[in-house]
Amino acid sequence: MEIDEQQHTATQTMRALVQRSHRGPQDLTLTTDRRRPAPGPGEYLIRVGAAGLNFADAMQTLGTYGGGPQPPYVAGFEAAGEIVGVGPDVERPLPVGTHVIGAGPGAFAQYMTMPAAGALPVPSGWTDAEALGLVLNWATALAALKPLGQVEAGEAVLVHAAAGGVGQAAVRLARHYGARVIATASPAKHDTVRALDADEVLDRTRPDLTAEITRLTGGVDLVLESVGQATFGTSLSVTRPFTGRIVVFGAASGDARLTTHDLVFTHQVQIKGLHIGALATAAPHLHRSLLAEIDALIAQGVYPPGTPELHPLAEGPTLLQELATGRTRGKHALDPWR
Repeated sequence: MEIDEQQHTATQTMRALVQRSHRGPQDLTLTTDRRRPAPGPGEYLIRVGAAGLNFADAMQTLGTYGGGPQPPYVAGFEAAGEIVGVGPDVERPLPVGTHVIGAGPGAFAQYMTMPAAGALPVPSGWTDAEALGLVLNWATALAALKPLGQVEAGEAVLVHAAAGGVGQAAVRLARHYGARVIATASPAKHDTVRALDADEVLDRTRPDLTAEITRLTGGVDLVLESVGQATFGTSLSVTRPFTGRIVVFGAASGDARLTTHDLVFTHQVQIKGLHIGALATAAPHLHRSLLAEIDALIAQGVYPPGTPELHPLAEGPTLLQELATGRTRGKHALDPWR
């Protein structure tokens, strides 16, 4: 009886990365006895195959992510894996055993719960890791370019942080829609961005960045801004007055400031904010159209399987520190079973 109880207890616990403070990734701790969650109303229980690392994860460890959880909490929110349980009140649930990609709290663990409404089947023939980015990186890039950015063929698009997960998706998509792409990235990452067919790749730290972009384009039609303080001045200065758009979906270098006086007298541009989770909640019809467009892009071969670097769960804290300081490129993921 005692052995059975020990085995039962073991099946109810899991490995997970728990954030203990708001001091940063250094207080992200690997635990082996975290209690496995149970799916609530409208949720799936997922056996996580791969969990994606995002800049928002680093922000959460510092307490700077809007509406972020309070420590201690299991970190991470993007994952792909197998449905192993279904909570009550799930409309038209996918069968147990289906592999899905989605977002929810506590992704850096062997098991997590995920809202069923936002979970999508992993594309046929893809691994869990290859599907990472679909509901976050690619959906964000697509929303920034199309419904918010209203990109048209022949327009000039400036993509900052182009070697990151959203940045790489944005470069691919902008080129697919016929735009001319000016990308910024650190010099060590330029080859990665050039391989995506960007028209120009520039070092965002060069002192004449604003002048060079203006020389190359005469003014850009759309800016995808995720860096914030370090690039926002350039973004404002190179955007075409009145017709130009800036879509802001991050501030990796810190918040930038803009006044109504600036908008009236100096930078007469259209500025739009984007948070893909908030968009899914506030405009579900628009979010569904984005996911339908992504399905079409997959079918057309425009959106290929992802190629994230997969790491053991214990490497999560170090990877988040590198991500927060711009020392990574592309998509990184954690395998909670390693």
